[in-house]
Amino acid sequence: MKVLLLEDEYMLRVSITEFLEDIGFEVMGFSNGEKAFDAIYETQFDLYLLDVNVPGMNGFDLLRTLRKEGNKVPAIFLTSMINVDNLQEGYKSGCCDYIRKPFDLTELQIRIMHALKDYYHHGENLLDFGEGLIYDTEKFVLSFNGESISLSKTEKEILDVLLKHQNQIVSVSMFQDEIWGEYVDPANIRVQINNLRKKLPIEIIQNRRGLGYIIER
Repeated sequence: MKVLLLEDEYMLRVSITEFLEDIGFEVMGFSNGEKAFDAIYETQFDLYLLDVNVPGMNGFDLLRTLRKEGNKVPAIFLTSMINVDNLQEGYKSGCCDYIRKPFDLTELQIRIMHALKDYYHHGENLLDFGEGLIYDTEKFVLSFNGESISLSKTEKEILDVLLKHQNQIVSVSMFQDEIWGEYVDPANIRVQINNLRKKLPIEIIQNRRGLGYIIER
């Protein structure tokens, strides 16, 4: 999953980026609000981590503008502001959580997992596909009858995109935008999807010929 991190304190931005990448996230970091805002229109992100007082557009204005445009991607504010009025403004801007600095990175991880779970999986910790196939949305682990199924990084990303859009058809171009962010030969994308499907003991990924792929639950 891709995270946009807006934080103008260099060392903190590096620390958060390294921590999140170690646990499997892809992070794009920015110190300027306007540059972060522009990046959102070039890349599909799954979560926004936003400082408030940054050069350019501040975090509140950035998120408020996105929400007015219909962007519903979950957002967490990371800020040293402790005033209750600031807290209220943050939630009115459309955030799902608000963390005051300084904070422990493990706390950040917990809050991120809850935000993603609530938004993308409607509060479920475990997605049960039946016949013993289960996906842990907190650990991003797929298992069959208690045994973990080994997936590559790209295969996990494909599964995450399908689950994020479950009950909707995901086109090859959507996979391209959300996973690679640049042109990839559609044939190569289909090969990656078929490799994932071969590893699954039951057929949860369905092909809609000429349209794309879907997980129906």
